[in-house]
Amino acid sequence: MEDIEVVVGRIGKPHGIRGDVTIDVRTDEPERRFAPGTTLRAQPPQGSHSPLRTLTVSRAKWHQNVLLAGFEEIPDRNAAEAARGIVLHTTIAADEVPDDPDEYYDHQLVGLAAHDLDGTLLGEVTGVQHGAAQDLLAIRTADGRDTLVPFVAALVPEVDVAGGRVVVADRPGLVAPYPDEDEAAQ
Repeated sequence: MEDIEVVVGRIGKPHGIRGDVTIDVRTDEPERRFAPGTTLRAQPPQGSHSPLRTLTVSRAKWHQNVLLAGFEEIPDRNAAEAARGIVLHTTIAADEVPDDPDEYYDHQLVGLAAHDLDGTLLGEVTGVQHGAAQDLLAIRTADGRDTLVPFVAALVPEVDVAGGRVVVADRPGLVAPYPDEDEAAQ
């Protein structure tokens, strides 16, 4: 199996004068992904002139619920300011699974069939959008519409990766259209 690249964080503002930065964590395993010695692929934001393409973690610690990290390639506050906005990636084995059985990598969810509580096929998961408040499952319905479903237990009570499906507690207008939308389409 081939490796898959995943986003693990984004560099935020500088912290202190030694080049430490805040990390907008995008992984459920920050202690693992930001362990000292780990090399991450760096993707500077569009329009950036940053030459950084890889970053090696030299130190990481939590400070008031914020992950602070130092990188070998970022020696001081000026370099830290220039690195702001860089998205950090790592590779994982395609068959790797998170330690927590209730967590999933995006690639595990894409392609799963989405069914309602009665077992009726609603569509297919086409992606995961990560938001500040919650993640959203992108679902393409059988009739070709694209919808977004908040990825919370109340609306997605079951994820069966091995079985190739997710269960969505559908509500009118969430995945299935409102009844009056069906009539208008006819």
